[in-house]
Amino acid sequence: MAIGTYGTVRPSDVSPEDVEIIMIYSPTRDQTETIVQKKLVASDLLKQYFDDVNTTEILGGLYNLTLPATEFNALGYYTLYLRPAQIRTRITDCGILSALPNVKGIVIDLNNVPDEFRNKFVSPQELIGYRVEYLENGRKIPNFFRIVTSSFFCEPIVTNEVNVNQKSIRYRYVDNDTNLVFLTLTPSSSPSNKPNAVPFIGQPNQSIILTNSYFNPTTLEIEIVEHDISTLAIGIFGNQSKSVEDGIYTMYDNNLNIYKQYNLFEVRNQFNELLYEIKQDREDDIDISKNFDNILE
Repeated sequence: MAIGTYGTVRPSDVSPEDVEIIMIYSPTRDQTETIVQKKLVASDLLKQYFDDVNTTEILGGLYNLTLPATEFNALGYYTLYLRPAQIRTRITDCGILSALPNVKGIVIDLNNVPDEFRNKFVSPQELIGYRVEYLENGRKIPNFFRIVTSSFFCEPIVTNEVNVNQKSIRYRYVDNDTNLVFLTLTPSSSPSNKPNAVPFIGQPNQSIILTNSYFNPTTLEIEIVEHDISTLAIGIFGNQSKSVEDGIYTMYDNNLNIYKQYNLFEVRNQFNELLYEIKQDREDDIDISKNFDNILE
């Protein structure tokens, strides 16, 4: 019998700060254009659950999503796109290590990194596994990316070439006290069967997008409606009353509070023949004297 390791899907325990939420709103499904599109603060909407047994251990893959009334305040359809947070910056330089000339990489200046993501560059190797995508003329190059294999602080040093009159800039690793980070990528080396085919890893001053790979992007559709199952049940199974004198029809919720009121009346012609039976919503003109407790007194 073969013995091996099975199961490749693991629940994500990503921090809400590493999530980006894009909200798109449309009042109807027939709407062809986006009415509202905005980025929401994921740390305000997502809450992690913790294991009841190991109280300090995150219950991976399970999150509570809050829908604040300030954002979800209109009837219609809300599409939430949850994706890994994107760090937009630019390449300061493309260089090689002084001690290992065969190791190529890109150099990032922390001064060009947004403040909310600066902590991702503080610890060595923090960016391993991140995806690097490249922009040209303000647009992302489709279906093209590289993967970060290492990240360390570095500093530039000047080295002499064969010609003593020529100098070149290379980099060496340092522990701290620098704003430069050296990222190695894969693939970055030429294939053995064609040594001159060097893979593209970027160029100086090129804009890039760094994205974590902690989870796969997902899409949620949320419909905000005026009535749900519980409110519809009030009209079908809830307590009701009809005032014979003034024709006010009242519906009550589970706590016997007035939920809806209607005027019930008839429309007749000049010969007193019945034409219509009318049910008219009183809207905000609620007759509180029709309180359920008052009726039963």
